[in-house]
Amino acid sequence: MDVKIWGSRGSLATPGPSTVKYGGNTACVEVALGDQIEVVLDAGTGIRRLGVELESRRPEVLHILLTHLHLDHLQGLGFFPLLGDPQVEVHVWGPSSPVQSLEKRIGRYLSPPLFPVRLHDLMSSVTFHDVPEGEWEIGTARFVGEPIAHQGPTLGYRIEQGDRAVAYLPDHEPARGRNLLEIEPEWISGLRLVQGVDVLLHDGQYTDDEYSQKLGWGHSGLTDAVTFAKLAEVGRLVLFHHDPAHDDEQLETMLRGAHELWGKEENQPLLAYEGMVLEL
Repeated sequence: MDVKIWGSRGSLATPGPSTVKYGGNTACVEVALGDQIEVVLDAGTGIRRLGVELESRRPEVLHILLTHLHLDHLQGLGFFPLLGDPQVEVHVWGPSSPVQSLEKRIGRYLSPPLFPVRLHDLMSSVTFHDVPEGEWEIGTARFVGEPIAHQGPTLGYRIEQGDRAVAYLPDHEPARGRNLLEIEPEWISGLRLVQGVDVLLHDGQYTDDEYSQKLGWGHSGLTDAVTFAKLAEVGRLVLFHHDPAHDDEQLETMLRGAHELWGKEENQPLLAYEGMVLEL
C-alpha cells in the first residue's frame, strides 16, 4: 500500500511563490492497493493532476472516498477525466444524509450556475455509495469510515492492508477547546479510529494562538494535533490541511514546534507536501 499526496492545503487553493515547497492544491490523496485498484481520498484541486497521471495507466477500478462535501474537498471532481471514461469502473463514497442522496448533494455543486455541466452529463459510469457503518472491503484492503468532529457530516477513514494501516482525518477538532489529556479516551473524537496506525494524516491547520481564536471551527491547533497522535500511539504523524494563510516558512516554524511537542527523536512529525510518497 503506497500513499501519495496530490494536495495538502486546506480551505482554499493557494498557488504562488510562497507555497511552492508544500503546495497550494487542496486535499487529495492517492492510495494504490495493487491489482489495478486505486483509492482516492477527497477530490480537492489536487485531483486534477492525479487524473492526468491516471489516464496514462488507467486502473480498472477507482474508488473516491470523500470525507465531507465542503468545496475544498470536492471542487476538483468535475475536472477529473476518469469520471467520463467508460473503461474505468468508478465508485464515489461519502457521508450519508437523511435528506438527500450523495449523488444529489454533489449534483448541487456540479450543475449550473456553479458549474457549466450537470453531474449526469459528466459521468458515464459512476456508482455512489453512502459509507456503511462498520468495516467494508475494497480488494484486499479493509476500510472503516467513522464520524468525527467537524462542521457538518464528516468522516475520518482508516485503511488496513496486511499488517499496515493508514488513517486520514484532514478536517478534525478533537479537543474543542479542552485539554485532551483531561478527557476520557472514549470521549475523544476519532481516537479509536486511528489507534496504532502506521501513518496518520491529520488536520494541523492552526498554530495554538490561532486556534484560541477559532474554537469550534472544526480544525486543530498544533498542540492538539500532536497530542492526539501521541494518545493514539501512531507510528508517524503527517500534518495536513495547511492553512491558506501559512506560507512555506510559517509551516516549517510549526513543524519545529511539532517536533518539540513530540518530545523524542524517533519518528518525528512531518509536513504533508504535494508529491510526497509514504510507503507502508
